[in-house]
Amino acid sequence: MKHQSVTRRVVLAAAAAFTFATPSFADGHQMMDSVHFLIPGGAGGGWDGTARGTGEALTESGLVGTATYENMSGGGGGKAINYMIENAESLEDTLMVNSTPIVIRSLTGVFPYNFRDLTLVSGTIGDYAALVVPKNSDLDSMDDLLALYRENPADMAIGGGSVPGGMDHLVAAMVMEAAGEDPTGFNYIAYDAGGKAMAGLLSGEIDALSTGFSEAVDLARQDEVKILGVTAEERVPTYGDAPTMMEQGIDASFVNWRGFFAAPDLPQEKLDAYLETIDAMYETDAWEEVRARNGWVNIHNPGDEFRSFLEKQEKQIGDLMKKLGFL
Repeated sequence: MKHQSVTRRVVLAAAAAFTFATPSFADGHQMMDSVHFLIPGGAGGGWDGTARGTGEALTESGLVGTATYENMSGGGGGKAINYMIENAESLEDTLMVNSTPIVIRSLTGVFPYNFRDLTLVSGTIGDYAALVVPKNSDLDSMDDLLALYRENPADMAIGGGSVPGGMDHLVAAMVMEAAGEDPTGFNYIAYDAGGKAMAGLLSGEIDALSTGFSEAVDLARQDEVKILGVTAEERVPTYGDAPTMMEQGIDASFVNWRGFFAAPDLPQEKLDAYLETIDAMYETDAWEEVRARNGWVNIHNPGDEFRSFLEKQEKQIGDLMKKLGFL
């Protein structure tokens, strides 16, 4: 997927989803005995959904025998990364899900590591971002939200499941900038995970929530929230009622990659097995069902391609964050 330079329009893309390794049979038979997914945030967030959706596809397709999951919140994802690095020798059968925040949080010094300190396995999916409000909100469109913002920017609270200056914050700022407004004027409220942020929205703690599109879709279908705008270039068939930012005159698009990392110094044969299994996953009906249900975009960046993508994104995001005053 090609990247565009950041002006008032931003496209970041890549991936997220994996698998495990032991023996490899390739033509639809089991390729790995088990997979343990390490999730750096709490239940209900995008990382959690990606890991569990990937595990579902791998086991339902028969590519992996069993999948297990472990949520390890803390430090904006830094606790899980530190755990992977310090316990590398015993974690060959563990894959950690992550996404754009691993780039952002290393740039801002939230933790002292970056993606180069881990074994890069693969980027696998993308998820658009969205701004949402409670179903009973008086706001029905981005025009309504922007009008409220103009009245008193400091009174507007926009929440997200990432630290200040993190991805959810950055997306909201990009949207505001693309709409011609001050991208730093609103009050950003940080939550430790997407699920907690959504709870904060529904309880009235914040006016709007910046979140992953896939996280918003289920609650929108349950008639609990309204999606004011999604950062896709065209409406997403998974939930076609959600208008894009672009169709509302806001020239901003964004795709958050999600992918998997293994412990540092992973043996090459283990890495190869992961790569083969992930590649096979894309051809299964089980994966397509999970992907379509969540509104993800298939973006497969294995191995060295993943590294190249992340290095380009690191520069792109760094330049944007400097422009917006986050660095």
